[in-house]
Amino acid sequence: MSPPSTTVYTDGACQGNPGPGGWAWAVPGGRFRSGAAAHTTNQRMEIMAALDAVGALDGPLEVVSDSTYVVNCFRDRWWEGWMARGWVNSAKKPVANRDLWEPLVDAHRRDPGRIRFRWVKGHSGDPMNDLVDRLAVEAAAAQVGRDGEGTPPSLGPADAPADAPGRGGRAARPGRADPADPVSLSREVPPGHLVVVTGHKPPELGGYGDNPLSSAVRDRMTEIVSAKREMHPELTVLTGLGLGAEQLGAEAARAAGVPYIAVLAFPGIDARWPAARRAHFQELVAAAASTVTLQRVQPSSTPAAGAALARRDAWLARNAREAIVVWDREDPQVGRTVRSLCDHLGEEEVWVLAPRDLGVP
Repeated sequence: MSPPSTTVYTDGACQGNPGPGGWAWAVPGGRFRSGAAAHTTNQRMEIMAALDAVGALDGPLEVVSDSTYVVNCFRDRWWEGWMARGWVNSAKKPVANRDLWEPLVDAHRRDPGRIRFRWVKGHSGDPMNDLVDRLAVEAAAAQVGRDGEGTPPSLGPADAPADAPGRGGRAARPGRADPADPVSLSREVPPGHLVVVTGHKPPELGGYGDNPLSSAVRDRMTEIVSAKREMHPELTVLTGLGLGAEQLGAEAARAAGVPYIAVLAFPGIDARWPAARRAHFQELVAAAASTVTLQRVQPSSTPAAGAALARRDAWLARNAREAIVVWDREDPQVGRTVRSLCDHLGEEEVWVLAPRDLGVP
């Protein structure tokens, strides 16, 4: 008779990304452990939690994580492609965090039937996910871990949402925003296999009007979205509907017959746009399957608007499963967006669409 399987919950946290971090794992009704790192990333802490649990616990294991980066590596067998290419990813770049991935993959390969991974939505009310979340946050803040049995006698607070200043990133809790707070965030996460589309503004896409380059980008996006729908019938596109790639993403979704959701940083983001651009924006909003507005009032200053857009980007990164980014591989601002998405989703889930590869003069 096969030995019974042990379920272990894992999580990682980071105060800033990079910054001081912590990891934790816990077995329901059994052992728990946490640890810390002085300068790390949320991604590394998620892997470290799983790696330490796999090394510390014997017998068959079900590793439950809210990190799609960890779970998808084994569910979708990313590691096979990494190894076949000599530990480079599909973009022909060295796999990030190889020093942690390699021993975890080795443990999986030594006994393929021993370890399986299951995803749980973070901050969804799962008691064990909340427990390891709080242990990881505590370790990140105190820079010291602990080891014990049963439920820890005292726990610190849960991690803040990804959009909170200075946090390394967690998913927002479900539920509605506080109506008394004019700048509180909507907590509604749309259903479906969510793919965020973002990237360059119009100047890098041939200008503000329709033109051969923007048309080629939209057509290529339509092909990508159509192909993804074949793999994920419940596919839904997330777009901020900003000028450029975000609006092209909405247009591509419509052309492919895929629903899209407008995720707006605040009301009136089009207030200063030319009349024709505003009319097109309103048309795209009207055609969206739904609209999520993350802030109740318009920002009072340019820095406040920038902060609101940053919160929106963090919300998108934490709630999407995949991303399509229009990027020339040179622009530093879009490059930072790509790195953030890779950190949250995993490099294999971020598709970079380079306009110069489309053959448009």
